[in-house]
Amino acid sequence: MDISVIVPLFNEAESLPELHSWIQRVMNENKFSYEIIFINDGSTDESWKIIEELANKDNNVKGIKFRRNYGKSPALYCGFEAAEGDVVITMDADLQDSPDEIPELYRMITEDGYDLVSGYKKKRYDPLSKTIPTKLFNATARKISGVHNLHDFNCGLKAYRKEVVKNIEVYGEMHRYIPFLAKNAGFDKIGEKVVHHQARKYGVSKFGINRFVNGYLDLLTLWFLTHYGKKPMHVFGFIGSLIFFVGFVALCWLLVDKIIALTNGVYGDLLSNHASFYIALTAMLLGSQFFLAGFLGDLISRQNPRRNDYQIEKKIRING
Repeated sequence: MDISVIVPLFNEAESLPELHSWIQRVMNENKFSYEIIFINDGSTDESWKIIEELANKDNNVKGIKFRRNYGKSPALYCGFEAAEGDVVITMDADLQDSPDEIPELYRMITEDGYDLVSGYKKKRYDPLSKTIPTKLFNATARKISGVHNLHDFNCGLKAYRKEVVKNIEVYGEMHRYIPFLAKNAGFDKIGEKVVHHQARKYGVSKFGINRFVNGYLDLLTLWFLTHYGKKPMHVFGFIGSLIFFVGFVALCWLLVDKIIALTNGVYGDLLSNHASFYIALTAMLLGSQFFLAGFLGDLISRQNPRRNDYQIEKKIRING
């Protein structure tokens, strides 16, 4: 199979028939063998009913229905697992991504040899309240990830070599950083294509301003996991050891100073009457806690077998 198109969606009933027809036309014109995998992320409208109707009319349509809303990353994770195409295309269901971009994205993967090609919506039809934070977010993502040639990490329109989606794990809200995940997995030939961005035709955006705050938190998490996820002791153990050492040296200095004073016949106040004594003890206690956190983190090492266990209610033509 040439192409798998993965479409995560939440309450997009109005746009689904038009999107399906558009993708179908592009695929037939280019004689691609393909599948369209709709992942219904707990929609409360008629989205799943429409997906079932489309599947009855078109054998290329497949579907996954979550019992509740999990988010875009879980939807993509399940879509990646189910994909069978040599090239995997992801796009949003709101008609802001153009299926007409698919042939060129496919060519860039199969002929130019890219592992991943990310869309870049150079001209956007979004309000300033969305575009300005997006620019700041992407600048930070480029700096931290080391993927310097991408202008829009969060663009939903992307193309992947099949091996990429089968070897990365998208969880939580890490869909924003799939290029970062791909790079960490060894797929470093990452390209970009300027794509057409259309104004939303139906409904309203499902993302609020909180996604930018969450985006930065996720980026910091991914940075930490990339550098220290396998060995958290390297960071927590170092910090803990450093704080403990400073506290221990300070306490020793206080004890030596007291012994010298007693030797010279100067008794003075008790050590427990000095704030520096408690500061030194607190530093040693904090250092021990940091060290233990690193040790326990090393033991756990992020091995949670149920991290991507999502409750799926129904499937259409999906194996497994």
